[in-house]
Amino acid sequence: MTGGVTLSAMLGRAAADTPDGAFLRTREGDLTYRETEERSAGLAAAFARAGVGAGARVALLMGNSLEQVVVWFALARLGAVHVPLNTALLAEQLTHALRVAGASALVADAEFLPVVAPVLDRLPELRRVVVNGPPGEPRYEDLAAYRDCPDRAPRAEVDELGAATLLFTSGTTGVSKACVLSHRYLARQAQLHAANLGLRGDDVLYCPFPLFHIDAATLTVGAALACRGTAALGRRFSASRFWDDVRDFGASVFNFMGATLTILWKRPPGERDRDHRVRLAWGVPMPAWHREWEERFGIPLRQVYGLTDGGVPVYDPVEGPRRPGTCGRVIPEFDVRIVDDAGRPLPSGRIGQIIVRGREPGLVMNGYHAMPEATARVLRDGWLYTGDLGTLDDDGYLTFEGRLSDSIRRRGENISAYEVEQLLTRHPAVVEAAAVGVPSELTEEDVKAVVVVRPGASLTAGELHRFCVDTAPGFMVPRYIELVPALPRTPTQKVEKFRLRQAGITPATWDSQARPDHDQRQAGD
Repeated sequence: MTGGVTLSAMLGRAAADTPDGAFLRTREGDLTYRETEERSAGLAAAFARAGVGAGARVALLMGNSLEQVVVWFALARLGAVHVPLNTALLAEQLTHALRVAGASALVADAEFLPVVAPVLDRLPELRRVVVNGPPGEPRYEDLAAYRDCPDRAPRAEVDELGAATLLFTSGTTGVSKACVLSHRYLARQAQLHAANLGLRGDDVLYCPFPLFHIDAATLTVGAALACRGTAALGRRFSASRFWDDVRDFGASVFNFMGATLTILWKRPPGERDRDHRVRLAWGVPMPAWHREWEERFGIPLRQVYGLTDGGVPVYDPVEGPRRPGTCGRVIPEFDVRIVDDAGRPLPSGRIGQIIVRGREPGLVMNGYHAMPEATARVLRDGWLYTGDLGTLDDDGYLTFEGRLSDSIRRRGENISAYEVEQLLTRHPAVVEAAAVGVPSELTEEDVKAVVVVRPGASLTAGELHRFCVDTAPGFMVPRYIELVPALPRTPTQKVEKFRLRQAGITPATWDSQARPDHDQRQAGD
């Protein structure tokens, strides 16, 4: 399937129709639609000269910036595959991500070179590192030289259903996987998001979350492109700067996730709580006290249900009937079912696994890159098995009931329990570990690690926590650690994680935030 249902083609049309409209906004300034088109076309020509063509996989390790979006659209123009990476990754996780993606080139902000340098010798297939900022070493290329290219690359004809982006999402019983998202997926999710939230050309969509998340990329930049509005990107979420960003950027819409609403709610009420032009905020999760939040800030909140693997099939109606407690209603472009363990549909109101499929091509991911077995487990007969639990009523309203998967949702980040456990067992004094989610006062979950110390070794929870801080990205570091003599197991020797979740926080649990003095030494038997 070829044609114009791609973000690159959408940018070309927008640049022709509304050339002087502000498309991108950051603290660096604005870029119009025409400027974004011109700059991405020039950068694409430079990449093409360097040997980057259709199908080449190029990783990005960049903070939110105008430059990152321009690089993204330059790659899209060539039909190359864009691979945005979590900027919190340390050397081991970065090596894994680059190896899984099979990236032949990396574009990185200069500030991330200290983590890039140690991995290069392990990745002979990574032939080119282009640096945004002073390269510092001869083995790196300067992105500024690419920007100076006088040529303009033509827009490649691409298969709409072919790979456009590899977006990493945490696994549940294995390492992180890269979702293969097609050109059509990115474009149609952007269009559907704009349509179902009633976004307009005069809207400024503000997102403080990173561009390696679907929220900032497809559902902010892409959605702004779909409605000919403006995408305003914050560098990172900050409670103290949030409302200043909203006001300075002129935001009319923003998205929330994780603990965003809770953190903003906990700040002292002030005279400027309603000093903004925001008309809508959307995201997950919706707190029980959302009506009070709406009243204080004067902003209606709308929930959705979605996931990188399956797009956003459910929206809380912006207009029309809403049903408290639900995520919203299934939109016409998707089918959603609730099924039992055997994949059989369940009747209205029964809890089961949520599965989704698009009613048109390309609305869910193509699969997990280079992981055919993992793909086959979740994509069956055209349906994506989400691993989430829910109920569906007769009118198509979905209620989210939890997760089947062994993952932990913390501050908007899906964290693989397996990867946390692998991190913990790298400590020489740890023989085994289990990671679970426990309720957080900021909504969603915090990470608790239950750890068995190696016989003959001596270790404190504080020492283990410091090891994690020194060797892993912050989102993987457990808040809570409990040292135990053994983990509970089934007769088949599987860890009974439900027992650990039920136990929650106990008197023996060390809390890195609230109880730093509670650091009793545990010796292995």
